[in-house]
Amino acid sequence: MDSAKLIWMDGELVAFDDAKVHVLSNALHYGTGVFEGIRAYETPDGTAIFRLREHMERLHRSCRAYGIPLEHTVDELIEVSRQIITVNDLESGYIRPLVYYELGAIGLNPAAARVRTMVAAWRWGTYLGDEGVAKGIRVRVSSWRRIHQSSFIPVAKGTGQYLNSVLAKQEALATGYDEALLLNMEGNVSEGSGENLFLIRDGVVLTPPVSSGILDGITRASVMELLVSEGVEVREAGLTRGDLYNADELFFTGTAAEVTPIREVDDRSIGSGEPGPITRRAQELFSQAVTGKLSEYRGWLTFV
Repeated sequence: MDSAKLIWMDGELVAFDDAKVHVLSNALHYGTGVFEGIRAYETPDGTAIFRLREHMERLHRSCRAYGIPLEHTVDELIEVSRQIITVNDLESGYIRPLVYYELGAIGLNPAAARVRTMVAAWRWGTYLGDEGVAKGIRVRVSSWRRIHQSSFIPVAKGTGQYLNSVLAKQEALATGYDEALLLNMEGNVSEGSGENLFLIRDGVVLTPPVSSGILDGITRASVMELLVSEGVEVREAGLTRGDLYNADELFFTGTAAEVTPIREVDDRSIGSGEPGPITRRAQELFSQAVTGKLSEYRGWLTFV
């Protein structure tokens, strides 16, 4: 990752190299934190942050879900995000808010630990590579299962629960693939290591429901709305591993991944082995929306 000039930490702008936490921070030992990933884009009218309010609202929901007290309001964090883009001279980039337990408690009850909040921003290109966006990526179904609602809170972005994603991602890379796709404990399709999944069959777009253990992605919701506006039928549906192999098209969505086609799953070509027409249209619509070229979706943008 690229560095940046400054990081916002609890109301102060701190030099990148000085933004540190103590080695006995509770979050470092037990994963007691929540976070968000947000992108800012260059538009004809200046830099704009995509669906910033929705991301900060989800950060608050994640804090409530895991019982982490967050002192800063959604509006305050929106202004911090605009500030951190400006002070780092970014025309576009990635924003990472993080709320975490620091010093004060070593043990499984973090209540006595200080809660800290930071917001960082830096330049970040395509998460799965320019070639992957253009031609599609190779994916494997992971041997690891997606975290279950009975053990974690999949709809929240808790830091510790992402060890599940790390295991899946490392396995995929080590075995020659670009990304992993996880099944849930019932054996149905859930999501990628950090992306939501869309499947197209006979012109209908299907995506697993929240009950499949997915994160209710903001990019996912945006792409669904954009495709529906084009007259495409989009439905939530439970999907099996076999459905993946029989798909006409597959693609991932996410803040980092944006809209990334999948050309192959488990060494099986998807459709023609190239990104299909609905996938391409999803990419086009999303790119136009985030760069301010669709007037009806300018409400999704917070200009810096």
